[in-house]
Amino acid sequence: MTARRYPQTIAAAVDHELVIKKSRFITHIAPVSSVAEADAVIAAVRKRAWDARHNCTAMVTGLLGDQARSSDDGEPSGTAGIPMLEVLRRRELTDVVAVVTRYFGGIKLGAGGLVRAYGSAVSEALDHATFLRREPLTQVTFDVAHADAGRYDNLVRAWATQHGATLGETHYGAKAQLELWVPALELDRLAADLAEASGGAVQPITGTESIIDVPD
Repeated sequence: MTARRYPQTIAAAVDHELVIKKSRFITHIAPVSSVAEADAVIAAVRKRAWDARHNCTAMVTGLLGDQARSSDDGEPSGTAGIPMLEVLRRRELTDVVAVVTRYFGGIKLGAGGLVRAYGSAVSEALDHATFLRREPLTQVTFDVAHADAGRYDNLVRAWATQHGATLGETHYGAKAQLELWVPALELDRLAADLAEASGGAVQPITGTESIIDVPD
């Protein structure tokens, strides 16, 4: 069975400016977790750029990227929001919002020129983004003595790199509890490798599966 492929997202907000025929296109793209959060980003940009003629927007949200909205904000219909949205779709992104602020430079670009400008503004901004892929991973935790925490931390860091896993948090109580998020097909391998490294003393506990953002 082929594993489901999820749209990716970005790790942090990016800003980029593009000047075309004296018009400034200032792009702000941010990761969001909901439509409400995307709306808050848009509102903040509009407040900051209150003197701009247009603040055009596009957003894609939802684990599968199944929610999308866009706005031309006064530009001719279909010349701003939709081209911006098409770039987000083409890059296979979700949980992201893009706002392009335009300061008019006095030279009209025409419908085709606007489509190219708004699409390029978003595309060029994304060229500076750090992407996160989303994968279904299973939580695994195990306890070790505080004195051994450093050794096992090094071990699982190397193991994660080789087996498509990602590190979780380490909690310190009576013992140190290390956390890994592991592909389902690698769970048995992790258990065997931990048993070998510890002489059978370390017993991993398997938790639930979640969709985790992993650096590309």
